[in-house]
Amino acid sequence: MSSIYSQLESIRSKKGAGFLVLIDPDKKNDVRIEALVESVNRSGADAILVGGSLIMDSGFGERAKKIKSLSNVPVILFPGSVSQLGPHFDAVLFMSIISGRNPTYLIGEQMIAAPIVKDLNLEPIPTGYMLFNGGGHSTVEFMSNSRPLPMNRPEIAVAHGLAGQYLGMKLLYLEAGSGASSPINNETIEALAVNCDIPVMVGGGINDPSVAAQKVKAGASFVVTGTVAESDDSSNILSDFAQAIHGA
Repeated sequence: MSSIYSQLESIRSKKGAGFLVLIDPDKKNDVRIEALVESVNRSGADAILVGGSLIMDSGFGERAKKIKSLSNVPVILFPGSVSQLGPHFDAVLFMSIISGRNPTYLIGEQMIAAPIVKDLNLEPIPTGYMLFNGGGHSTVEFMSNSRPLPMNRPEIAVAHGLAGQYLGMKLLYLEAGSGASSPINNETIEALAVNCDIPVMVGGGINDPSVAAQKVKAGASFVVTGTVAESDDSSNILSDFAQAIHGA
């Protein structure tokens, strides 16, 4: 069986870009998980990311297990902390917050997580996580104590992206923060796509299919949506996103 990373690369090659849906398995989504996953299954999305910066109860593991049992696409952990690791994932974005200067999230959490990832036999996908100022103070910013990168300085983003690539990252994740008022701008995406040789994944504040298509045209290899999946008509919305991203 091919690795999840290889599958993502194949999706990018065949479809032009991949579409991933982020499900936050917090208690607010407990009763809606079945409907959320079914919407993803019907939509044409390529994978599910599971995770959140702040989980407010002890039900993360059970909800992750349920998501995995229902999903027809790969389920990848998008970890907010080492405590979210578990056996109910096909892979984990093994992330370092390369935009920040907090050693805990550059290498500290990763050192603690590594033996657990090995023991669980999870596929790690080395990912350089880059947090940008999306017009508000995100949960990630508070939890990681990381100052976001300025959105209007693409040269700073490129320097960080190249550093991640040269350190061996296989993926760059550009994040404007959950519910951001402004997604990552096209100039920044294009600068990273042109100057870096690894795929660029973009998330945060992308709440319209046409905007998602713009991110792909700017150079995004993968687009992630989160909060739009929680709407009552999520199945139709996610289908629209999949068509826009795959057809961009």
